[in-house]
Amino acid sequence: MDPEIYLAIDNCFASKRFTEPHEWMSIIKDLGLNYIEASTDTECDPLYMTPEYMENWLNEVKKAASNTNTTVCNLYSGQGTYATLGLSHTSLIIRGRILNDWLKPMVEMASELGAGLGFYCHAFPDQVLQDPEKYDANYEDLVARLAELSRFAFESGCPAVGVEQMYSPHQIPWTIYGAKDLIKDVYKKSGNPFYITIDTGHQSGQSRFRRIKRNDIIKVLNHYTGKNNLHNLWLGPRSAYDLLERSSDHKMSNYDNLAAEICEEMDKYPYLFAEPQDSSPYCWLKELACFSPIIHLQQTDGTASNHRPFTKEYNDKGLIKGERLLKAIKKSYDQHDPSMPDKVEKIFLTIEMFAPTASINMDTINQLNETVSYWRQFVPEDGRTLDDLLSELKQ
Repeated sequence: MDPEIYLAIDNCFASKRFTEPHEWMSIIKDLGLNYIEASTDTECDPLYMTPEYMENWLNEVKKAASNTNTTVCNLYSGQGTYATLGLSHTSLIIRGRILNDWLKPMVEMASELGAGLGFYCHAFPDQVLQDPEKYDANYEDLVARLAELSRFAFESGCPAVGVEQMYSPHQIPWTIYGAKDLIKDVYKKSGNPFYITIDTGHQSGQSRFRRIKRNDIIKVLNHYTGKNNLHNLWLGPRSAYDLLERSSDHKMSNYDNLAAEICEEMDKYPYLFAEPQDSSPYCWLKELACFSPIIHLQQTDGTASNHRPFTKEYNDKGLIKGERLLKAIKKSYDQHDPSMPDKVEKIFLTIEMFAPTASINMDTINQLNETVSYWRQFVPEDGRTLDDLLSELKQ
């Protein structure tokens, strides 16, 4: 399969600044872009707004889209639902509210616009992470709710729905292996496609959660002076740290057995650990881009997800390069796994640049202009196939 590639932008930069659809659509059109991802942070969140307001918002979007010749290709969740346990809340009532009063209305709005939906609105609290049985139960509940949403999206005519990948154990999917499992499990349960959003800066946390080797545990034990002096040591469950305390409570001449016990304890919590490839945006793209109808673009040096623009200042030290990204996407289409949903036929490379609270609006627009100019080198026209774009880059 040879997917079509589109360059789009999330209107999150306009949040609390340019809030009317005709405002952000006009700015985006002037940037040279035609495809827009509408963030709920830019005044269209059904948890905060009334149904009447949301209906008016839809009408305003349609009118502004016609006037500016732009298209809202996707809707996306924002900071409001990201700040809560949401779809994995400790309260079943809240889980139901997020599904029925947030996600389903968003699917209906997306369907009316002919747009897809991406989101992130769940997290597992620490009490769940510390108990494998609770974790499995919460995972199965999440899969069931995502499957219900997938079926609802299919029946509503929403082109694609998917969850964003994250970068820490309490926010799944955060590893490549885990992301594949989640997609497969939801697809198997719903019978309808379910996808993922890859973000090029969401590989900045996984390196903190790699599993420590036994020999390295012994080194830690030999120098351990108490938990108050721990720094950046990841053992996973609290029970593994409890075992570590034994080395300070009792003087030992050999730490081999204790290190083995800690390893055995970590074995019970595989979902708390990442692999080296999970820290690479290009590994994520090579494995999962074909199941990612939306790919969020941010420049990063790999140490944080700051949603930097693609300006010379940040590109000089940034990891994300246009040609390399397109080649990684191409690699993902070489794989075949019948347990996964159909590969996507369209990918929206979506610039996601946040504007800091104290930023100057003109500076933000200038950074966006430079960012769009950078990506237009690689996607000069929307809707061209990936092979066509790569072929042109070789010339």
